[in-house]
Amino acid sequence: MKVCVVGTGYVGLVTGTCLAEMGNDVICIDNNPEKINALNAGHVPIYEPGLEELIRSNCSEKRLHFSTDLQSAVQTSDICFIAVGTPQGDDGSADLTAVFAVAKAIAQNMTRYTVLVTKSTVPVGTADKVKALVAEHTQYPFSVVSNPEFLKQGAAVEDFLKPDRVVIGTEPNDSAALEAMNELYSPFLRTGNPIIAMDIRSAEMTKYVANAFLATKISFINEMSQLCEVVGADINKVRVGISTDQRIGSQFLFPGLGYGGSCFPKDVKALIRTAHDAGMTPQIIDAVDATNKGQRQHFLDTVLAYYNGNVTGKTFGFWGLAFKPRTDDLREAPSIMLAEALLERGATILAFDPKAMDNCKAYYLGNRITYTHSAYDAAEAVDALLLITEWNEFRRPNFERLKALMKHPVLFDGRNQHEPARMAARGFDYLSVGRAPELAYSQATPATPSYV
Repeated sequence: MKVCVVGTGYVGLVTGTCLAEMGNDVICIDNNPEKINALNAGHVPIYEPGLEELIRSNCSEKRLHFSTDLQSAVQTSDICFIAVGTPQGDDGSADLTAVFAVAKAIAQNMTRYTVLVTKSTVPVGTADKVKALVAEHTQYPFSVVSNPEFLKQGAAVEDFLKPDRVVIGTEPNDSAALEAMNELYSPFLRTGNPIIAMDIRSAEMTKYVANAFLATKISFINEMSQLCEVVGADINKVRVGISTDQRIGSQFLFPGLGYGGSCFPKDVKALIRTAHDAGMTPQIIDAVDATNKGQRQHFLDTVLAYYNGNVTGKTFGFWGLAFKPRTDDLREAPSIMLAEALLERGATILAFDPKAMDNCKAYYLGNRITYTHSAYDAAEAVDALLLITEWNEFRRPNFERLKALMKHPVLFDGRNQHEPARMAARGFDYLSVGRAPELAYSQATPATPSYV
């Protein structure tokens, strides 16, 4: 099939590339000439495992193309995906300016029946507005489809190529659009996973509800981790005890520094905004959002309490900057909030992340922190080390070397990568998430954390 994908951000690039991998002729459109020139030169603007290799091979086979020429792309395509950003407004709502601009441009350039697909995450009711807008600017027949994405950063290529399910929202009795989408996605579902067809509004809601539920699991286990610290329990053992219950499951139940990235924070806030606009007070997802913010503050409080509230002149090493491993994305990353707070209090920060340091320097913390060449360089002469992102290389370091490098052997583990008893035996003061301080210290406790 001939496909146009408008938007070469995270979702657009993965979508276009993976559709090309199945033999479709795909044109990815962006209004930024520099970005398109870079892509045509082989420079991929995001890090996602496996993506660069697929882009290279499909461009070589002439199935994948990058261009700024939206008119030509629309006129030669059967299906046009809208995959532009929907940034969060000050009130939590999704900014749909780019979505509507692209829909209008597609309508103005159509020369035959075209299927318009909203791939961007958009609030319920957006497709109705897109349909009305397109109808104002074209005389040709068209269909509007909602096809939400469910891609995990760090595993997006695998998720797209082998989806658990594909959700397709169409208008009642729009068999032409449903048939086109079924034809497009059937090669991805040969193992029998379903294409779930539904009405458009339900499809739009499905993405938000799915992300809000997963965010709820994360906030729930994080709140329980704080309770475990207070009562002297070990959240890791509690997690195993509940996750083996098949009704609960093990995914998204790892305590840590809360969720971040481009989806969960934005989608939870957008769903809250949708509920309020509908006259409803969403108590659970309001609490999910608040708990997520509080978890980061709780970790910061643990660090500050260790130093009796005074970190002026202290040097901290950060292991990890990205909001999760296998990505260079720092949107809503805990590292940014923690770094800002420590810098404001007079601390110095050394940081290492395998993929996210260039983004951090360019768009977030700039030169206010020092970026190092290795994880061990980020530990040299520091007063304490903060493990923030659970990259694999941070799981089994040489602790003897680490201890020799550090000014003081103190590790604040925001991802519970290590065991308190083992860290104590190695001579570290070790503080983690959801485990009582008396289980974590190897030496006399310097200060009682404020949350006890």
